[in-house]
Amino acid sequence: MIMLWPAGENVMRHAVLFSVSSGAAAVAAALTVAGTAPARPAPHQAAPLALRGAAGSAEGPHGRVVEYRGLRVPVPAGWEVHRLDRHPSRCVRYDRHAVYLGRPGPQPDCPARAVGRTEAVHIQPAGGGRTARTVVHADKLASLTVPRTADHETRLTLPEAGVTITGVYGSDPEALQRILRGTRLSGRWTAAPSKPDVRRMATAVPTAPAEGAAPSGGPVPPRAPVADESPPSSQGTALERSWVRGKGFDTCTAPSLATMRAWRPSFKVTNIYIGGAARGCAQPNLTASWVRQVRAMGYRLTATYVGLQAPCGSRPQRFTAASAAWQGTQAAADAARRARALGIPAGKPLYYDMEAYDHKKSACRTAVLRFVDNWVDRLKTEGYKPCLYSSSKSGIRDVGRSSISKPSCVWFANWDRRAGVYGDPFLPDAWWSPHRRVKQYRGGHRETHGGVTLNIDSDVVDGRVY
Repeated sequence: MIMLWPAGENVMRHAVLFSVSSGAAAVAAALTVAGTAPARPAPHQAAPLALRGAAGSAEGPHGRVVEYRGLRVPVPAGWEVHRLDRHPSRCVRYDRHAVYLGRPGPQPDCPARAVGRTEAVHIQPAGGGRTARTVVHADKLASLTVPRTADHETRLTLPEAGVTITGVYGSDPEALQRILRGTRLSGRWTAAPSKPDVRRMATAVPTAPAEGAAPSGGPVPPRAPVADESPPSSQGTALERSWVRGKGFDTCTAPSLATMRAWRPSFKVTNIYIGGAARGCAQPNLTASWVRQVRAMGYRLTATYVGLQAPCGSRPQRFTAASAAWQGTQAAADAARRARALGIPAGKPLYYDMEAYDHKKSACRTAVLRFVDNWVDRLKTEGYKPCLYSSSKSGIRDVGRSSISKPSCVWFANWDRRAGVYGDPFLPDAWWSPHRRVKQYRGGHRETHGGVTLNIDSDVVDGRVY
């Protein structure tokens, strides 16, 4: 059970930060920390929890409480709290325990990739396209149930505070659920929140299908990357080529439109992480409008779903030998749903991110192949081209040698810094040829283009894209 600090305790050892759209000055007065006698709760509010901790300590064994826009949020011991108005470039990451308060800036400073999830909470003002359809009122928080979902994520709007809460979890939603159930209105938020543009719902619903539920040639010689001579149509018409050659990059969170414009003279292709239980970064910029505008700039996209990982992989979110088949099917159904929401039409490629694993373990390798087989079959049924990202030494090589249903295209990682899609020692040139390969040839590093710096992985493309 999450306990709150008693009045009078000092809880300011760690800075507590937050923001609203109107800026830091507009909300600085709204930030208070447990230690001041709480206002009497309104009739619809649940009584505040009692705080417990070592006297005079900033953080006891049960954590602390922070306030944001009239919400008292219990923060477990050891968690970080980040105020995004003072640090707008802070990356909202889901692979570490943290509470993020406020809206992220237009260009978060994220790593090239972060794969895997643990428990984390992000609270920001509702509106501006950030309002969740699921509405939970303050008097229902104490009995909230966080559902198990394919993406290990839940989003809800709390109208009394005018905020949207996004919570993610690692393998079990119980810890996240305790935090959300322990959140209360303090009565300190005096500004009348604007009515969010949401549908009123009595209870929370999954943001993705619940786990366990039934889900709705010869070698080609290497060629130097060249720009695609026919810029893509923003409408994805039949005249558009399904493949492209050129330089590409990928980074953990979709960059701002201004950054994408600055980088366009240097790159033809970029990756977007559209969802999944192991997607490690929030995506504040990634919307259907962003996709349309970036494609209108002339970019082509590799849309990638970061779901559960191999049983012998290093990431915490994993499928098992027993669950591999239906997890592969469920991942495909969820990826297709998310692609449609971003305006990616049927017939376009969707990549599954299967991080490197110990391919020498036969049971693990068999589970991966079973998962990929079902990912491919279900995604074809959904109307998309199933593709796969993995290490050329593990996932790509294992799938290429197998008799399972093959992905239509591959994106393979081999950080040898050689910008060519053929001649890889683990990937015969005859496989996925022609125009069905993307290579990630360099891992995370910083590059500057058009005066803007990002942390990226480097790619060379002669393959299927949107």
